[in-house]
Amino acid sequence: MEDTYRTIAAPSEGLYKEKGSKFIALAYPVYSEEDVKEHLTELRKKYFDARHHCYAYSLGADKSRYRANDDGEPNHSAGDPILGQIRSADLSNVLVVVVRYFGGTKLGVSGLIHAYKTATAEAIANATIIEKHETALLQVHFTYPQMNDVMGLVKEYELAVRDQQFELECQMTLEVRKKLQAELTTRLEDLDAVTVAVVA
Repeated sequence: MEDTYRTIAAPSEGLYKEKGSKFIALAYPVYSEEDVKEHLTELRKKYFDARHHCYAYSLGADKSRYRANDDGEPNHSAGDPILGQIRSADLSNVLVVVVRYFGGTKLGVSGLIHAYKTATAEAIANATIIEKHETALLQVHFTYPQMNDVMGLVKEYELAVRDQQFELECQMTLEVRKKLQAELTTRLEDLDAVTVAVVA
């Protein structure tokens, strides 16, 4: 199973101006539809006076979850060109929102496609592209005596610990590469008094 994908390391911006209209492209690394919604809500507040907030995103190592939204621009003149740029850069787990301030002169569909495409391309060009592995979050419950065995596996698999609580009943949230998820789950569950649940 291919679990490696290209994404951006941090948010980035691009800008395109045409006949008084301004197209501000904002690119973000995202991991879920929830992340997408949060960014859109924030941007609609921040750029409340803009005419359009068009966007596209792609999620998952296989890029199977994606969406393009024209937000009132003519059909396929905004969201699709944004998505096209995300795809041509071979990125996933990324959201690009292009905020448009209307300058009074209509650009026509071909002009809009060019503007949204160019602004998005600039935001991507300004981003640092990194390779990441698709991961899952596992919640592991165990009793205190199992601590050494669980920590041994955490070290062996070089897992990132996202959250932990150590009392009589212990709990850890571990980030694991998708392709190692089944193997690790089996090894954890082979230990006495250890249960594993998938969080995300």
